[in-house]
Amino acid sequence: MASFFSKLRDRMWRSSDKIGEGIEQVVAEEAPKPGILNRITGTEPKREFDDAMLEGLEEVLIAADMGVDTSLRVAANIAEGRFGRRVTTTEIREALAAEVARIMEPVARPMPLTRQRPQVVLVVGVNGSGKTTTIGKLASQFRAAGKSVVIAAGDTFRAAAVEQLQVWGQRAGVPVMTAPEGSDPASLAFDAMTKAEAEGADLLMIDTAGRLQNRADLMEELSKIVRVIRKKDPTAPHNTLLVLDATTGQNAVGQVETFQKLADVSGLVMTKLDGTARGGVLVALADRFGLPIHAIGVGEQIDDLAPFDPDEFARALVGLETR
Repeated sequence: MASFFSKLRDRMWRSSDKIGEGIEQVVAEEAPKPGILNRITGTEPKREFDDAMLEGLEEVLIAADMGVDTSLRVAANIAEGRFGRRVTTTEIREALAAEVARIMEPVARPMPLTRQRPQVVLVVGVNGSGKTTTIGKLASQFRAAGKSVVIAAGDTFRAAAVEQLQVWGQRAGVPVMTAPEGSDPASLAFDAMTKAEAEGADLLMIDTAGRLQNRADLMEELSKIVRVIRKKDPTAPHNTLLVLDATTGQNAVGQVETFQKLADVSGLVMTKLDGTARGGVLVALADRFGLPIHAIGVGEQIDDLAPFDPDEFARALVGLETR
């Protein structure tokens, strides 16, 4: 994972720069300006950790989309044991990384694999979240690990999503079940289960629509898919993955709330961490919902999606090297 950490750190520069520069500014507000001795010895300026510094740190974390409650708690934990002491920017960044890793550790879990064949994985999320690409990447990775996979292109109302899945299917060597545009997604899911069962597939990944403009329709569509696949397997779906786009920031909180009501979400995948300064939102999600985070994405290539590592994420988020 060392190579992925390098990629993670490089591509999360928007988030790490925003947090790092914010902390530097907070420390510099009262710290003595670096003099000749500082430059010679390589020592950093220090500032006393006081109420003003605590408030400044809270503002930095809120601006990084960690959410108000999480930001206040994290800042207070960093202040504990340091209040009244003189601290450097690096000390604060190290402390912040440790706090973030502590929050993320309990939710860092790979998607569980079951003995059930096929293991049915329902993938939900708003349109544009990276859901289709994530399905293709996961399918490719599972196949590379020796698993047989079938994909069902259940977002039957978006031809572009179906075509994108077909491209990924060809790339990964995974069959993609499709239906005419506008077809009943539940009927396609049933046919896909029949095919996956007949072929002895290990995994069936079902894409779904993500049109939140009319939640009642979407809820009924998801409910129908679940009802229909349970006719073949009462325990399905075995996983319901919610794919989130990091660039939406705090809007991701509302999406988790909505999809928890629409579907029994069992885990999260966050994409597009390379394109935003809002990477802190993943900390807010972990702190608020406690849902497993299975994987994160930092680009379009197959190896740009990797299992979530809390320590590596925390250090990349604040711009520190890995230990």
